[in-house]
Amino acid sequence: MSIDPRAALSALTTALEEHLVAASARRGEEDPIVEATFLGIIDAFEAYEEALFDAFDEVTPLVIYGEDGDDDFDDDDDENDHENEDSEDALEPLTD
Repeated sequence: MSIDPRAALSALTTALEEHLVAASARRGEEDPIVEATFLGIIDAFEAYEEALFDAFDEVTPLVIYGEDGDDDFDDDDDENDHENEDSEDALEPLTD
């Protein structure tokens, strides 16, 4: 049974807000609360993307990219560098 896209969007928005709160109260480089909320965004995004596709055969202009040791988020990144998706991923807008 599919999740309602509006409920999934609400969960994604909540996950983003929780991450903002955690990031603003960060306690050190590897704060476990920030890391947990980071992963929560990924889970919520994937649920939203699936619900959106199931309901409307539609997707967002966002992709999840893998952590390959490259923390540089500039536009010079090769799109093929981010094909491998796993649970340690983050969101990145698509660029043409």
